[in-house]
Amino acid sequence: MDIDITGLPPERIVFAPSPLAELGMTLHALAEPAHHPGLHGWVTATGSALAPDLADRLCEADFLWRTTFSDLMMPYAGLSDWSAQPCATLAEELDLLDQLNDEAFVKAALEFTCSTYARDVSPLTDPGTRAWALEMAAARGPRQMAFTKRLLADPPHVRTWLRQLFEDCDEAFFAAVWQRTRVGLAADARHKTELLRRKGPAEALTAISPAVTLEQHENSTRIRVDKMSTGRTTALDPATGPGLTCVPTSFGWPHLMVLHAPGWRPVVHYPVAGPELPRPASVDLLKQRLEALSHPLRMRLCRQLARTPHTTGELADACNVSAPEVSRHVAVLKKAGLITTRRRGRYVLHQLDLTTVARLGSDFLETVLR
Repeated sequence: MDIDITGLPPERIVFAPSPLAELGMTLHALAEPAHHPGLHGWVTATGSALAPDLADRLCEADFLWRTTFSDLMMPYAGLSDWSAQPCATLAEELDLLDQLNDEAFVKAALEFTCSTYARDVSPLTDPGTRAWALEMAAARGPRQMAFTKRLLADPPHVRTWLRQLFEDCDEAFFAAVWQRTRVGLAADARHKTELLRRKGPAEALTAISPAVTLEQHENSTRIRVDKMSTGRTTALDPATGPGLTCVPTSFGWPHLMVLHAPGWRPVVHYPVAGPELPRPASVDLLKQRLEALSHPLRMRLCRQLARTPHTTGELADACNVSAPEVSRHVAVLKKAGLITTRRRGRYVLHQLDLTTVARLGSDFLETVLR
């Protein structure tokens, strides 16, 4: 993942915590607790205390934070005002979310998979893209299908519904979370801002994660984020103005995410800490599973399946290989007990077993989720 920052003044690199982004990560932890083994206690306590109505509404739109981390959680990056940055309160950031136009809102809300950025045409105007969005939603369940239909038919109504959902989450649990975490996140942002001022971008960016490096050549400077996904963006976009925003998260480990949507200012969303994982299983079982992962295509499939269930056809499209070849490799992973398969109507969905993968060690889990 590359971010071109050639000629970007250091003062346009901003480190700042974001309450809406952190709310998104808490919702992701509730939806995918296996991604966050260190948060088991919090997830159990918070999930069991949710009012039934709120829990049901969270399920309706959970692909905004379960499948991938929606750019809607970082609305300041999608505004044409280059000075827009994370705010101190959730209400202020929800006001920024209200400022996104319907087309930007809908396209960001329909990020069912990390490959959605390839679709530049709006589903509000293009029948083909609209049909594709509905097909993606159908594979993920009736609730998601119903939400997507409502979103495409009446974006303003869904926007109001989503803001109310976030406000209800704030009242139910997030206000307490933000009160507890905001001081530490602000301290991390100040520390990295000071590193940027005193020692330059290379030191500040390396402090984010060993996976983030600054590469300088004769005529270019770029940030490279070592992820099992590809993407390019620039911090000098004429539409959104020059800038790069770096957002710390307390709930986000092991995810290190880069917002690289066309027309949006790039954002690096990075965890400030990581918990310990369980010890690995037996040597024989570990050997069997590592042998299953020895093929580079199977590693790519694991990366796709770590974030959300996929059909064989979706995996074939994402990896640019034939469906029969994908099926052969899926069979190897399934035999090793690394993936699970379930049927939803006419769709057969495969997903990485994150509990099992966690026992392989933090390096592998962190790589496929990064």
